[in-house]
Amino acid sequence: MTDITNIEKIIKERRSVRTFDKKKIADEDIARIQDFISDAKNPYDIHVEFRLLDSKEHGLKSKVLKGEELFLGAKIKRIPHFEEAFGYSFEAVVLFAQSLGVGTVWIASTMNRDAFEKAMELGDDEIMPCISPLGYPAGKMSVVESLMRKTLGADKRMSLEEIAFEEDFGSPFKGSKDELLDKAVEMVRIAPSARNRQPWRMVISENKIHFFEKKDPGYDRTEAGDVQKIDIGIAMYHFANVMESGGRSVSLKIDDPGLKTAEGTVYVSTYEW
Repeated sequence: MTDITNIEKIIKERRSVRTFDKKKIADEDIARIQDFISDAKNPYDIHVEFRLLDSKEHGLKSKVLKGEELFLGAKIKRIPHFEEAFGYSFEAVVLFAQSLGVGTVWIASTMNRDAFEKAMELGDDEIMPCISPLGYPAGKMSVVESLMRKTLGADKRMSLEEIAFEEDFGSPFKGSKDELLDKAVEMVRIAPSARNRQPWRMVISENKIHFFEKKDPGYDRTEAGDVQKIDIGIAMYHFANVMESGGRSVSLKIDDPGLKTAEGTVYVSTYEW
């Protein structure tokens, strides 16, 4: 579990930030972030190397940002489950930054990738799925940011019945008598994802939750790897940390339940408690 106080509140309050006020991040906040990224784990026990990168020093930029001066970079080796591990660890840092009042946004395609990969000293067996600017949000969004949020439908989410199921894919999940479980599932529902596609599907059975990926064409053939598996990692982080913040330990299993899945849906992982 990642030590973030009030994880549910932080998840609800966090939004993608693309317009920053150019105010230098306080030294104490930088120190806290540095300490946090040095120990950002994931349930796959795959190391993610994080670095804080000065935009001017390394010539880093993105056409959708305004006022950014510092970036969070991360790289990981190309091994099985690297996408889920990366998504889990990166979301941990994103939400920790939010707890300090520092804004972020996941960026994969709208950056000068060559410059970022050089700054991260990317090895032949490594991949840098995404980066994020770090900074205090400006008082007002730029025109570009406002248009992007509207185009992406940034505040829209699917209903619970569309993404969560009970026992199998034929029975939509409508809540349970387990208040903590219901909170954790809801925090998955509102999680961020690439182009807000919400590719996770959950099947809940007794003391287990099975995560599946609802694959959309093209998302598994990008410079970031399978982007939607990264999104599943984000969803897994939300679920596990809400459960554990409520005092319930969860453990990861890779154990396909063999359910008849919906078209285009593939099994990813299971949490049990």
